[in-house]
Amino acid sequence: MDDKFRAGFWRLADPKISITSAASMAIGASLAAGHGGFSWSWLLVLGLAMFCMEVAKNAWGDVYDFDSGTDLAVKPEDRTEFSGGKRVLVDGILTRRQTWGIAFGAGGAGLVLGALVVFGREPAVFWLGALGLALGWSYHGPPLQLAYRGLGELDVVICYGPIIALSTYVVMTGEYAAGPVWLSLPLGALIAAFLWVNEFPDYHADLGAGKNNLVARLGKPRAALVLPIIYLAGFALLAALPVATGMPEWILLGFLALPPAIMAVYWTLRDPQQFHRHKPVQPAALLAFVLYSVGVSCGVLIGG
Repeated sequence: MDDKFRAGFWRLADPKISITSAASMAIGASLAAGHGGFSWSWLLVLGLAMFCMEVAKNAWGDVYDFDSGTDLAVKPEDRTEFSGGKRVLVDGILTRRQTWGIAFGAGGAGLVLGALVVFGREPAVFWLGALGLALGWSYHGPPLQLAYRGLGELDVVICYGPIIALSTYVVMTGEYAAGPVWLSLPLGALIAAFLWVNEFPDYHADLGAGKNNLVARLGKPRAALVLPIIYLAGFALLAALPVATGMPEWILLGFLALPPAIMAVYWTLRDPQQFHRHKPVQPAALLAFVLYSVGVSCGVLIGG
């Protein structure tokens, strides 16, 4: 493995993006922590499967965004660590064949690990895994290409909210339950908010390439006004859960996410055109969903 290939692989692996699946897994695992069947070993296997699929998704996404022209059109001053794609093809780090090789290799490893979980631990998780795989592919991949049709944000809410959290819970307990769904829906909203602010730097490139995500469809000023609504929906649902579901009030530790969310909203509203060039809105949005996951997971464990 030469240095260039290694650099390209690790750019596609991008550990900070894998935080999204880890955040959702943490919620499912915390709810299952008191179950007699809880297994750290199987949780590790599931985490490795998720990581492999994240690498594969990043790889095939980079190919499709390169082919559409959106990554090629991102101006240097609009590139950030969180947007503009992984750019392994744009920067000439990997060839197209190498990128697809990583996509199939990592995807194959993820499928093998997923099959190990299904057949060696819990068959009931099969349909959740199949749905997650279909939605993960369809974010960039044909025929649906949800990110190009204004449905990518909903895809993210579903995948990084209920699907991963509930899958984790089912693998740990062998049972389906409503708790992981309710508690992960606000997380899905906060991760969608992270995606939302990541779409601003790519706005002109996406619009020109026909990648009609919701920010491209709305335009930056109107999209900035939607950001607080996304956060409000997530936090309002969290506030209602102790009363509506009987979950412990300790889950309200998820409001630890509120300060960085407020900062992300404030900076976005102040300068929707160029906030990414001078304000850490994207790191703040990432911190918000991480703190939500940490807060509610700790709350479940303390209140359980």
